[in-house]
Amino acid sequence: MQRRQWMGWAAAGALAGVQPARAQADYPKPGSTLRYIVPFPPGGLTDVMARLVGQQLGQRWGITVVIDNKPGNGGQIGADAAAKAPGDGYNLLAITLTHAANVTLFKGKAPYDLQRDLKPVALLAGSPMLVVVPAASPIKDFKDLVAQARLRKLNAGSSGNGTPPHLTLELFGDLLKADIQHIPYKGGAPSMTDLIGGQLDVIFSNMPESIVHVKSGKLRALAIASAARHPLVPEVPTTAELGMPQLAVENWTAILAPSATPDAVVAKIGAEVLSIMAGAEINERARTQGFRVDARGPREFAPFLKDEIDRWARIITAAKIQAD
Repeated sequence: MQRRQWMGWAAAGALAGVQPARAQADYPKPGSTLRYIVPFPPGGLTDVMARLVGQQLGQRWGITVVIDNKPGNGGQIGADAAAKAPGDGYNLLAITLTHAANVTLFKGKAPYDLQRDLKPVALLAGSPMLVVVPAASPIKDFKDLVAQARLRKLNAGSSGNGTPPHLTLELFGDLLKADIQHIPYKGGAPSMTDLIGGQLDVIFSNMPESIVHVKSGKLRALAIASAARHPLVPEVPTTAELGMPQLAVENWTAILAPSATPDAVVAKIGAEVLSIMAGAEINERARTQGFRVDARGPREFAPFLKDEIDRWARIITAAKIQAD
């Protein structure tokens, strides 16, 4: 079934370039309103990026872009609203790695089907996970962390079951074949508080949640889960440098549209988003938020999303992760 869905995405991407010119010429209508659904609360990374892109779209096209925050149920409420919205080109959905994981976490339980009811528009950027321990921890570097994980059962926190920090932790444990005690929290902030207080050994964290504590000296960053060092923490080595290239995880953000949205319109939105993401201003704003711009249009984003869904399905199934 997933193969057929992927083939459908690939076909949609291939057809985007040959749609009648009229479909693109008629879109967007002057003075129209575009609803950009963000399935998380205001102020978070996904919301910040959506507002940056939405503002640029509005200015470039002379339309009103409304950011519609619909948080809840691990991003499912907003995603369901987008899946059921008209496919007229005036409804978009912001998604993250969480939604790729939700395909497995909520299999048979979700009120919509991500791969059937929505289609890829553009990948925007990713934020690599940062491996952090308390400043007073006897674990001084990543090598120490690996050794300790093999010797004893570490206590590792996350922002909740099935969240990117939890998935990264499970990937680390799977690579080491180590049994690590996962302690889920209701959000990143409370998990950081307990880590700083020494109640936890380690967190594989979303960078924006931990970077301020690293900079203040309350936490020590052991590694960044990526192939390249990050400009916000250039002194922190990558997991690839440290001999674990498989531990590369970015909490990315992207855009989907209802599946009925014409391919030509999706192609036009995707092309405009790529142009926006190439701008110096948005690149700098993204960098200061901990993001690495990785803009891809519908054709390139579709296989990326398919790979992410499959990758985390394997981890979630092996670790028997269940949604909160």
